[in-house]
Amino acid sequence: MSHPAPPDTAHADTEPKRSPLQDRHVALGAAFTDFGGWQMPVRYASDLAEHHAVRQAAGLFDISHMAEFLVTGEPSGAFLDYALSGDHSGMRVGKAKYSLVLTEDGGIVDDVIVYRTAEDRYLVIANAGNRDAVAAALRLRAARAPVAASFLAPRERREGTAFFLFVPGVSDTAQIEDVTDQLALVAVQGPAAREVLEATPEIGEVTPAFSELGYYAWAAGSFSGEPLFIARTGYTGEDGFELLVPHRAAGALWDALLAAGTPLGLVPAGLAARDTLRLEAGMPLYGHELSLQTTPAQAGLGRSVAHGKPDFVGKRAPQASDADSRVLVGLVSEGRRAGRAGYAVVDPAVDGAPVVGEVTSGALSPTLGHPIALAYVEPALAAPGTELAIDVRGTLIPASVTTLPFYRRTT
Repeated sequence: MSHPAPPDTAHADTEPKRSPLQDRHVALGAAFTDFGGWQMPVRYASDLAEHHAVRQAAGLFDISHMAEFLVTGEPSGAFLDYALSGDHSGMRVGKAKYSLVLTEDGGIVDDVIVYRTAEDRYLVIANAGNRDAVAAALRLRAARAPVAASFLAPRERREGTAFFLFVPGVSDTAQIEDVTDQLALVAVQGPAAREVLEATPEIGEVTPAFSELGYYAWAAGSFSGEPLFIARTGYTGEDGFELLVPHRAAGALWDALLAAGTPLGLVPAGLAARDTLRLEAGMPLYGHELSLQTTPAQAGLGRSVAHGKPDFVGKRAPQASDADSRVLVGLVSEGRRAGRAGYAVVDPAVDGAPVVGEVTSGALSPTLGHPIALAYVEPALAAPGTELAIDVRGTLIPASVTTLPFYRRTT
């Protein structure tokens, strides 16, 4: 987004939650927005400067609003195979996988990242605004899964014990725990991200080493004696890392990363830059490209569904989009006027320029210098090169269907 996110009406009647880094953001002069029920920094100085810093060097994001669920126990892999769209029992320890929480008919409850942290232990990270929906879905699926499963209340943690993400479980049931309020999550994204982490002296004991850590994998480490979870994942289209620490260590980690990274070009970055970065990378945002009314096939996420599994919630989802269901495409335009969410997409080749789709996200791309948009259009018009138009406040702006992503890093 090139402007603050609209108010989150789903959380309008409750006081927004605050990140453990709230005081740091205030001190840095951040502007805030309510996002997913959290008060989060939308920018610090300039959307464009923060965006370009991530593309050219590195940006530091507070993403502590994301929801974390710990799934443990001997049948946890089989349970996640049933509860989510992907094949998770087959994941190797140390790996991560993008997955979906689906309804029975294939609507998308949320998109998540699943990390296998031990043979009987997984970490599931969901979107902030869908925390309750994902918790409810996991609770219901645990009760009816074709494995011995139970949804248990959070267990007490003792200060100073080994980091619970890595400790093997002892249960023969799949236990599910919301650990969001115990953890803080920050992201370092950009071509200098690894250099920033390696330059932070408080970070140590990284196993496997950064040089050996592949994309969609994670490493265990320490930060000033605190346990540290380092994932090579992100939401910007750049190389980068997402770091989980106990809540109490969040401020010190943020300060240490800024101190080490500022000489390397690292800047704090807000949600506005994160949105234009993910848009350039063609990554979907829940509530825009993804919803309960959207199927994986429509959203181009069919590969995230392991249809060969014997049973899972969402198995009835169509493996291909039907002729009447709009599909997600990328649109590029010339000039400076960008389509925004909710703008109509029309077919200018037909008399009357009938509406054939709708923009879900759009912006003037800071990196590419021209307007880009994600939109759902009729499948007959989804081929790259198809000429369409976006109705931008009464003016039809020519737009061509293009292959996603709009931007792809070269290194």
